[in-house]
Amino acid sequence: MARRALIVIDVQNEYFDGALPISDPPTATSLPNIGRAMDAATAAGVPVIVVQHGDAEPDAEIFLEGSHAWELHPAIAERPRDHLVAKALPGSFTGTDLGEILAAADVDTVSITGYMTHMCVDTTAREAAHRGLAVEILDDATGTLPLENSGGSATGEELHRATLVAQGQFFADVLSTDAWLGRLGG
Repeated sequence: MARRALIVIDVQNEYFDGALPISDPPTATSLPNIGRAMDAATAAGVPVIVVQHGDAEPDAEIFLEGSHAWELHPAIAERPRDHLVAKALPGSFTGTDLGEILAAADVDTVSITGYMTHMCVDTTAREAAHRGLAVEILDDATGTLPLENSGGSATGEELHRATLVAQGQFFADVLSTDAWLGRLGG
């Protein structure tokens, strides 16, 4: 039987009313699913680890530590958690104590929710797989947004789907929140 931990990545106000509004799937879908996963994990004794991205530079345009945008969304902040991990880079393991927290709890499987699918969720899943952990990504409890840059452009739906397809090829078991709840027996 898997020894899981639920990782809730960067569910912060920046993605709701800040500079990076999540669109795909919409937060009206992803946020309630993240909450359901947190509640079920707590009830099942699965450790809940909330990750919070921050930038301490005073001129930071996003995730400025101490700002409203940096704060956890109230639906996450009000729920129980076992650990709060602060990070400054996309990977939740990079420069944090997440690896030690998981090792101390003898976790062998990480279940990932949060934002953004193509960035911090993807990076954290790859880091976890490289550490020998099994990875589950709850596809309807993550989300992203449309992007356009020197690499091209993609809608939020395209980016979300393509990232999860790539994850499902090698790194992660991609499944719905309902299917994951079934694995917990609830």
